[in-house]
Amino acid sequence: MAHLTSQQIQSLRSQLLVEKRGIEHRLEQNDHYGLSGSMRFQTGELSPIDNHPGDVATEMYDREKDISLLEHDEFQLERIDSALHSIEEGHYGTCAVCQQPIPYERMQAVPYTKYCKKHQPETVVSDNRPVEEEFLAPAFGRTSLDERDDQNGFDGEDAWQIVESWGTSNTPAMAEGRDIDSYDVMAIEATDEVEGCVEAYESFVATDIYGHDVSIVRNRQYRQYMENREGEGLLEPDMDSDPDSNDLY
Repeated sequence: MAHLTSQQIQSLRSQLLVEKRGIEHRLEQNDHYGLSGSMRFQTGELSPIDNHPGDVATEMYDREKDISLLEHDEFQLERIDSALHSIEEGHYGTCAVCQQPIPYERMQAVPYTKYCKKHQPETVVSDNRPVEEEFLAPAFGRTSLDERDDQNGFDGEDAWQIVESWGTSNTPAMAEGRDIDSYDVMAIEATDEVEGCVEAYESFVATDIYGHDVSIVRNRQYRQYMENREGEGLLEPDMDSDPDSNDLY
């Protein structure tokens, strides 16, 4: 501790003691985050059998969170006690790896540290993520085929659109878009997709039961398809005099 003056050491020691008393007081006041009692004591129930599983899961989550907070405080107390012991032993402020003095400015910021900045253990988040995340994100990740170039079939998103068309409990404020102000346009991609079809032409191209005798159903979707110059009338000429005579959609 030759690089630290007695006044600096005393200041750091006081800082450690203040933080230690704060943690001990917090643990005493909240009864170790309420972990001294069982879950039955926490919920006030003799048995969870008559409760919804979600209620039990909420209590379980709260207990797990309390355990994590308690472990953090206990670990912090261990580091503070170790730093106070180092002061008494006379090797406080020295890096445990390179044995070089730790700058006073770093000690002020983290008075219980055992490492200099260079040898501080890495605290980055691991890249090893739970396998469930591959399915849960993005939305409909388990069954959505929209992002795949080799798939265009009926998927989970299409299934949801059909169910959603019968109504949900959501309000326009919960819609996917930012400027939705009507219940009629809340469905996902409702204005961009042809209902029941993957490609627009599937709504007006028809065949017999054997896949032969291709014909055209001259509905609104067909006329819009032609007006947008997305296709040519190669299969059969447009002979309708009344543009709305065969509108089916």
